[in-house]
Amino acid sequence: METNREAKHLRIFISNTDKFRYSPLYEVIVFAAKRYGMAGVTVLKGVMGYGSSSTVKSMKFWEITEKLPLVIEIIDEAEKVESFAKTILPYFDKLKTGCVMTIEKANILLYKTGQKH
Repeated sequence: METNREAKHLRIFISNTDKFRYSPLYEVIVFAAKRYGMAGVTVLKGVMGYGSSSTVKSMKFWEITEKLPLVIEIIDEAEKVESFAKTILPYFDKLKTGCVMTIEKANILLYKTGQKH
């Protein structure tokens, strides 16, 4: 991915308890992005949040297994992001909980690749 190229930022808001078949949905999306050749993915765990159909959830040190919000972020070339988003839409068809997926324009100031480990 080059700087000064049209890029998009895909954000997916789900819960850490959401599943696709028998696997955590966030893992399924990350591995799908890797197979699809996306530049990179980050999964962020929220410490507090709520959706339109749920109560406020928060992380307390004594609640290790609590349901928490997750945000999956992907930035890549605009066409790749839009195509990938369409590819993963069916993953949400049988999801019984709420979720949000957004795509926004992104300006890439720096994209530096690291050495593989």
